[in-house]
Amino acid sequence: MTQHAHRAPLHPTRRTVLAALAAPLATSAWAQQPAAPRYPTKPVTLVVPYSAGGGTDIVGRLVAQRLSELWGQSVVVDNRTGANGIIGSAHVAKSAPDGHTLLLVVGSHAINPALMKSMPYDTVNGFTPITNIASSPMVIVAAGNGPYKTLADVVKTARDTELAAGYSEGQTRLTVEMIKQAGKLKMIGVPYKGGAPIMVDVIGGHLPLGVTSVLTALPHVHSGALRVVGVAAEKRMSIFPDAMTFDEAGVKGVDSSNWYGMFGPAGMPAALVAQIVRDVRKVTAEPAVAEQMRTQGAQVVVSQPEDFRKFVTSEAGKWAQVAQRSGIQPE
Repeated sequence: MTQHAHRAPLHPTRRTVLAALAAPLATSAWAQQPAAPRYPTKPVTLVVPYSAGGGTDIVGRLVAQRLSELWGQSVVVDNRTGANGIIGSAHVAKSAPDGHTLLLVVGSHAINPALMKSMPYDTVNGFTPITNIASSPMVIVAAGNGPYKTLADVVKTARDTELAAGYSEGQTRLTVEMIKQAGKLKMIGVPYKGGAPIMVDVIGGHLPLGVTSVLTALPHVHSGALRVVGVAAEKRMSIFPDAMTFDEAGVKGVDSSNWYGMFGPAGMPAALVAQIVRDVRKVTAEPAVAEQMRTQGAQVVVSQPEDFRKFVTSEAGKWAQVAQRSGIQPE
């Protein structure tokens, strides 16, 4: 029978020596593992490419304040206005993808390619889609003491008479076109440089109607200077219980939600994007923030990056069709 060799047990002294030699090697291997980068390491700039005081600016400052508290670094809102949000967005597209320069835009971000002959960036691939933050329906407003008390009044007038409605950027412009197409109305869009000037002219009686975001209109509605006559959603809003949906007014197919989405420069690391999404979810889940959003007509909608990318792509296609049907030529 073949005898198997048996290895003699290590002498305690030899065992101790080998362990002592192996310890520095293990420590060295551990030290070579890359540590998770700390973020943020300096103040963060949140570019809002629209005017101060508008709906995007309100959401941006609310989120920026809470993220500043969470991160222990300042999150500064930078209003870089111009060209329907393109100027500020182009600045972010050229920034370092380290998460210290972020972008907060509305639905117009996905609409601009349908309205512009050339763009300084690719709307989807030129950025890192991070997350949607909130959403609220577009609304149509009239003067509080004016002749239009309900959306039915507006629709009845616009079927026979040209009726002007102010818009301030791509989505409100195409929302006017969507309303015209859906209801076969004689509505004329009037361009403005921001939502605030539209409110001023509607209140002053210089403009019959305005299409805008809830957040832009709300302070004037509370004061009684403005009246929300219609909402571009399937259901009425709890904060405007008397405002009709377009379906109720006999105009089918008007669906225009004003979403507030966060992007970064293209090429941001997935782990960094995931952290920002988690932190945005955390701060928007705070009861005080959620309540403030609700009272301002916005619903918190925090999405995963890939879902947000798909949503933005879908929105771009939807509004491109509206622009094509309206005969709008890219400028």
